[in-house]
Amino acid sequence: MSGAQTGAAEAIANTDKSRQQIMTLTDSHYYLTDVRLEEGFEYDGEVVVGTRTGIRTLEIQNGRIKAVHGADAALNAALPRYKAQSNLLLPAFRDMHIHLDKTFYGGPWQAPLPRQGKTIMDMIAREEVLLPKLLPTSQARAEKLIDLLLSQGSTVARSHCNIDPVSGLKSLEHLQLALANYRDSFECEIVAFPQHGLLHSKVDGLMREAMKMGAHYVGGLDPTNVDGAMEASLDAMFKIALDHDKGVDIHIHETNPAGVAALKYMVETVEKTPALRNRLTLSHAFALSTLRPEELNEMAERMAAQGVTVVSTVPIGQRVMPLPQLRAKGVKIMTGTDSVIDHWSPFGSGDMLEKANLCAQLYGGSDEFRLSRALAIATGDVLPLSDDGAVAWPKPGDAAEFVLVDASCSAEAVARRSPRRATFHKGRLVYGAVESV
Repeated sequence: MSGAQTGAAEAIANTDKSRQQIMTLTDSHYYLTDVRLEEGFEYDGEVVVGTRTGIRTLEIQNGRIKAVHGADAALNAALPRYKAQSNLLLPAFRDMHIHLDKTFYGGPWQAPLPRQGKTIMDMIAREEVLLPKLLPTSQARAEKLIDLLLSQGSTVARSHCNIDPVSGLKSLEHLQLALANYRDSFECEIVAFPQHGLLHSKVDGLMREAMKMGAHYVGGLDPTNVDGAMEASLDAMFKIALDHDKGVDIHIHETNPAGVAALKYMVETVEKTPALRNRLTLSHAFALSTLRPEELNEMAERMAAQGVTVVSTVPIGQRVMPLPQLRAKGVKIMTGTDSVIDHWSPFGSGDMLEKANLCAQLYGGSDEFRLSRALAIATGDVLPLSDDGAVAWPKPGDAAEFVLVDASCSAEAVARRSPRRATFHKGRLVYGAVESV
């Protein structure tokens, strides 16, 4: 090899070394350079037609953003530096309705059995047979699902976990073991979920044990269709929550008049019980889609006044959830995957950008501004820009919870469901890679 060739080879080697892909980053204080941040909207008259971005450097210390520096700012040479490769910084995503404890994910392909003509009671009977087969691998499969969520940019989740006569408290024990293995990279609230009916399966005692074991929320399920006693079922659910000072997150699928009655009864209960204010979450709440506009407005106002939250998977089909109307009245809206792949559904992706994309499609958000606003459902209402285009995030002092996305702006990320390149939780790189500098 000639001297010139040797020199060229050394130069290439040095370049490769300087651009080494870093997949583990645990420094407590460092710089993340070459980060693309949104700086404002671009207008044609009063119409938003684009998003202006710039390249910045983040200074991260002890899990928080200490400072946002200009791209050419003088930096402390003693601190480690990593390069974001001009990827767009977005707030980390939040999957606020998922079932980590019972899944086919991480195992061989298995489609659900046909559901045509099956009632929820038929599905519960099917699950009673299936659960003993899932329990031996439930921890490992939960961990695979967590890996999937991290790869999609979600660092926070709320998982419903079966509390039933078949699995007892084993599903909860296995989920807690899985979460303990991810304590530094992932946060997850647990809902003790009486999937086979709180009254129907006689699990009041098990639910109370789950509260003592550390479950964060009391769950519930279709009090009429499953328990056959709407008021008694809901009263029992609320009693457990009050006795253990917990919040409530109930699966409420019912769309018949009983579903509306259950929603009204729960809102009335919160109105009469100050200890439940800001502590009721309605998962699915399909009955809201059956209300007339004036009924929906009244219900939404009452829900907002009591801090009632709705978690929607943004369903597509015969009924469209009135999410914009609820949000306009001040109701907090969250989203989640629900099933990734299990005996209920094989279609979940664990991708909150997909949920934002569905919102944009369902509710008429194809322009730059509305696409950018649709991101809110994925991030817990944290957006880089305010409605008037002012920088809202990131700011010094914010938690270092973010995802690097191969996109030019939020609108593109939502519309195209752009690839995630790296996910950070409390300043730690928990998925993907960045360059060393």
